[in-house]
Amino acid sequence: MQYEVEVGGKLRQVHVHRADGRFVVGLDGREWTVDAARINPHLLSLLVDERSHEVTVAADPVSGQLAVGVDGMPVALTINGRRRWGRKDDGAGTGSGPQKITAPMPGKIARIVVKIGDSVLPRQPLVTMEAMKMENELRASRAGVVAELHVREGQSVDAGTLLLVVAPA
Repeated sequence: MQYEVEVGGKLRQVHVHRADGRFVVGLDGREWTVDAARINPHLLSLLVDERSHEVTVAADPVSGQLAVGVDGMPVALTINGRRRWGRKDDGAGTGSGPQKITAPMPGKIARIVVKIGDSVLPRQPLVTMEAMKMENELRASRAGVVAELHVREGQSVDAGTLLLVVAPA
Protein backbone atom coordinates (compact mmCIF):
# COMPACT_ATOMS: atom_id res chain seq x y z
CA MET A 1 0.00 0.00 0.00
CA GLN A 2 1.10 3.53 -0.66
CA TYR A 3 0.14 6.43 1.60
CA GLU A 4 0.59 10.15 1.24
CA VAL A 5 1.40 11.45 4.74
CA GLU A 6 1.79 15.06 5.79
CA VAL A 7 4.11 15.52 8.76
CA GLY A 8 5.03 19.00 9.95
CA GLY A 9 3.63 20.52 6.75
CA LYS A 10 5.78 18.32 4.49
CA LEU A 11 4.07 15.80 2.19
CA ARG A 12 5.82 12.42 2.03
CA GLN A 13 5.22 9.10 0.27
CA VAL A 14 5.17 6.04 2.54
CA HIS A 15 5.05 2.48 1.23
CA VAL A 16 3.90 -0.37 3.49
CA HIS A 17 3.70 -4.09 2.78
CA ARG A 18 3.62 -7.29 4.83
CA ALA A 19 6.46 -9.80 4.83
CA ASP A 20 6.87 -12.79 7.16
CA GLY A 21 4.12 -11.56 9.52
CA ARG A 22 5.70 -8.11 9.89
CA PHE A 23 5.39 -4.81 8.08
CA VAL A 24 8.04 -3.35 5.81
CA VAL A 25 7.81 0.46 5.77
CA GLY A 26 9.58 2.52 3.12
CA LEU A 27 10.22 6.28 3.30
CA ASP A 28 12.73 8.46 1.46
CA GLY A 29 14.55 5.46 -0.04
CA ARG A 30 14.98 3.69 3.32
CA GLU A 31 13.12 0.66 4.65
CA TRP A 32 12.37 -0.53 8.18
CA THR A 33 10.99 -3.85 9.39
CA VAL A 34 8.20 -3.27 11.92
CA ASP A 35 6.52 -5.76 14.23
CA ALA A 36 3.34 -4.17 15.63
CA ALA A 37 1.15 -5.24 18.56
CA ARG A 38 -1.99 -3.36 19.62
CA ILE A 39 -2.05 -2.92 23.41
CA ASN A 40 -5.42 -1.09 23.49
CA PRO A 41 -7.45 0.99 21.00
CA HIS A 42 -5.05 3.96 21.32
CA LEU A 43 -1.71 2.31 22.13
CA LEU A 44 0.63 0.29 19.92
CA SER A 45 3.88 -1.41 20.77
CA LEU A 46 6.27 -1.32 17.80
CA LEU A 47 9.50 -3.17 17.34
CA VAL A 48 11.34 -1.24 14.59
CA ASP A 49 14.50 -2.96 13.43
CA GLU A 50 14.75 -4.53 16.91
CA ARG A 51 14.20 -1.23 18.83
CA SER A 52 11.04 -0.97 20.94
CA HIS A 53 8.69 2.07 20.75
CA GLU A 54 5.33 2.96 22.32
CA VAL A 55 2.99 4.76 19.94
CA THR A 56 -0.25 6.46 20.98
CA VAL A 57 -2.83 7.45 18.39
CA ALA A 58 -5.83 9.78 18.72
CA ALA A 59 -7.79 10.28 15.51
CA ASP A 60 -10.47 12.64 14.25
CA PRO A 61 -12.25 10.70 11.46
CA VAL A 62 -13.90 13.87 10.12
CA SER A 63 -10.78 16.00 9.64
CA GLY A 64 -8.38 13.15 8.94
CA GLN A 65 -5.93 14.66 11.42
CA LEU A 66 -4.07 12.27 13.68
CA ALA A 67 -2.24 13.05 16.89
CA VAL A 68 0.49 10.47 17.24
CA GLY A 69 2.86 10.21 20.17
CA VAL A 70 6.07 8.24 19.70
CA ASP A 71 7.80 7.43 22.99
CA GLY A 72 5.95 10.35 24.59
CA MET A 73 6.81 12.91 21.87
CA PRO A 74 3.72 14.18 19.97
CA VAL A 75 3.68 14.31 16.17
CA ALA A 76 0.69 15.73 14.25
CA LEU A 77 0.12 14.13 10.88
CA THR A 78 -2.50 13.72 8.19
CA ILE A 79 -2.95 10.71 5.93
CA ASN A 80 -4.23 11.63 2.47
CA GLY A 81 -7.69 10.11 1.98
CA ARG A 82 -7.18 9.11 -1.65
CA ARG A 83 -4.32 6.83 -0.67
CA ARG A 84 -6.01 5.50 2.44
CA TRP A 85 -9.42 4.91 0.91
CA GLY A 86 -8.44 4.41 -2.74
CA ARG A 87 -10.32 7.49 -3.98
CA LYS A 88 -9.32 9.19 -7.21
CA ASP A 89 -10.00 12.73 -6.02
CA ASP A 90 -7.89 14.83 -3.67
CA GLY A 91 -10.26 14.44 -0.75
CA ALA A 92 -11.98 17.74 -1.58
CA GLY A 93 -15.35 16.08 -2.07
CA THR A 94 -15.16 13.38 0.59
CA GLY A 95 -18.20 13.30 2.82
CA SER A 96 -21.24 15.46 2.44
CA GLY A 97 -21.90 16.76 5.93
CA PRO A 98 -20.11 19.34 8.04
CA GLN A 99 -16.52 18.82 9.18
CA LYS A 100 -16.43 18.74 12.96
CA ILE A 101 -12.90 19.61 14.03
CA THR A 102 -12.17 18.16 17.47
CA ALA A 103 -9.15 18.25 19.76
CA PRO A 104 -7.06 15.12 19.10
CA MET A 105 -5.53 15.31 22.59
CA PRO A 106 -5.76 17.50 25.70
CA GLY A 107 -4.07 20.86 25.25
CA LYS A 108 -4.40 24.61 24.90
CA ILE A 109 -5.64 26.60 21.90
CA ALA A 110 -2.58 28.56 20.76
CA ARG A 111 -4.04 30.22 17.64
CA ILE A 112 -7.32 30.37 15.76
CA VAL A 113 -6.53 31.12 12.13
CA VAL A 114 -10.13 31.44 10.84
CA LYS A 115 -13.34 33.16 11.90
CA ILE A 116 -17.02 32.41 11.32
CA GLY A 117 -17.92 32.95 7.67
CA ASP A 118 -14.41 32.34 6.30
CA SER A 119 -14.13 30.09 3.24
CA VAL A 120 -11.54 27.35 3.63
CA LEU A 121 -9.76 25.02 1.20
CA PRO A 122 -8.63 21.42 1.73
CA ARG A 123 -5.60 21.20 4.04
CA GLN A 124 -5.93 24.84 5.07
CA PRO A 125 -4.85 25.46 8.69
CA LEU A 126 -7.76 26.23 11.03
CA VAL A 127 -6.54 26.01 14.62
CA THR A 128 -3.17 25.48 16.29
CA MET A 129 -3.13 23.55 19.56
CA GLU A 130 -0.31 23.32 22.04
CA ALA A 131 0.02 19.92 23.69
CA MET A 132 3.00 18.56 25.59
CA LYS A 133 5.04 21.69 24.69
CA MET A 134 4.55 21.11 20.95
CA GLU A 135 2.20 22.81 18.50
CA ASN A 136 -0.22 20.76 16.40
CA GLU A 137 -1.91 22.40 13.42
CA LEU A 138 -5.44 21.17 12.68
CA ARG A 139 -6.51 21.55 9.03
CA ALA A 140 -9.64 21.35 6.90
CA SER A 141 -10.12 18.04 5.13
CA ARG A 142 -12.16 19.63 2.31
CA ALA A 143 -13.47 23.00 1.12
CA GLY A 144 -16.21 24.70 3.09
CA VAL A 145 -17.23 27.69 5.20
CA VAL A 146 -16.53 28.10 8.92
CA ALA A 147 -20.01 27.84 10.45
CA GLU A 148 -19.29 27.49 14.19
CA LEU A 149 -16.40 28.37 16.48
CA HIS A 150 -16.53 26.83 19.96
CA VAL A 151 -13.19 27.87 21.48
CA ARG A 152 -11.02 30.94 22.04
CA GLU A 153 -7.25 31.42 22.06
CA GLY A 154 -5.69 30.45 25.38
CA GLN A 155 -8.52 28.06 26.28
CA SER A 156 -7.63 24.62 27.64
CA VAL A 157 -9.49 21.71 26.03
CA ASP A 158 -9.84 17.96 26.57
CA ALA A 159 -9.36 15.33 23.88
CA GLY A 160 -12.50 15.11 21.74
CA THR A 161 -13.67 18.67 22.50
CA LEU A 162 -15.48 20.23 19.51
CA LEU A 163 -13.37 23.18 18.35
CA LEU A 164 -15.14 24.34 15.20
CA VAL A 165 -17.44 23.24 12.42
CA VAL A 166 -16.85 23.76 8.70
CA ALA A 167 -20.05 23.52 6.63
CA PRO A 168 -19.94 22.25 3.03
CA ALA A 169 -19.34 25.00 0.47
